[in-house]
Amino acid sequence: MIINLNGMNYSYFIVGNGEPLLLFHGFTGSKNTWKPFIKKWSKFFTVIAIDLPGHGETESPELIDRYRIENVVEDIYTFLKKLNIDQTHLLGYSMGGRFALSFAMIYPEKVCSVILESSSPGLKTGTERLQRKEQDEKLARMIEEEGLIRFVQYWENIPLFQSQKRLSEEIQAHIRQERLAQNPHGLANSLRGMGTGVQPSWWNRLNELNIPTYIITGELDRKFYKIGLEMVAKLPKGEMFTILEAGHAVHVEKRDKFGKIVVDILLDEKEDS
Repeated sequence: MIINLNGMNYSYFIVGNGEPLLLFHGFTGSKNTWKPFIKKWSKFFTVIAIDLPGHGETESPELIDRYRIENVVEDIYTFLKKLNIDQTHLLGYSMGGRFALSFAMIYPEKVCSVILESSSPGLKTGTERLQRKEQDEKLARMIEEEGLIRFVQYWENIPLFQSQKRLSEEIQAHIRQERLAQNPHGLANSLRGMGTGVQPSWWNRLNELNIPTYIITGELDRKFYKIGLEMVAKLPKGEMFTILEAGHAVHVEKRDKFGKIVVDILLDEKEDS
């Protein structure tokens, strides 16, 4: 389905009954990232998945500001109003997790709980943000100048995704196809507008987030495992789950375990509320 949010067309789907669960994919992903889980999750929840700007079937505008997390947060706030949703659970992977956390920080009253898979609250220092912004600009230029196929070949071979080499050829091919189906212009602008270097840093305000926040990381993804531990220490209602023999994309590498953990977290949350 297509919905216009503050002048931009977003693509989404909605399935099931029960409390809403709003899903945000990672960079080079789409709402289809979550399709393997829909049958199970929709038995308990109203599952909503949306394509973030520059991804899937959502628009890929020219204006970089249109991709900025603060502006997309306003779009999703409008989205919830249009769907008459007062409160929702949020689940985000990587870039989508950074976005979910940002939404929860800005509109905590709209959020029941947050599940963050392999995500961060941004970068701590101005120097780190500047360096990351420069790195993302190089990647954006690579997409524009060398093309999507070359970029995807590079992206699937970065250290962050090495553990995915153990997956079946079929699953690896599926991930590759989702990446290759993207709009190159949208991906480049997403890096410029929603990259870690330009997003707000929430590190110093995590103690303000008085919402149940669940962090899921893979044992093999040491960087985000350490980030997760540091986040949990700051969050008033934080809890962390580490999945053995999984890397950055836990939902791909340990699909059944990930799907069950999400349901267990949210059903426990429902009992406690």
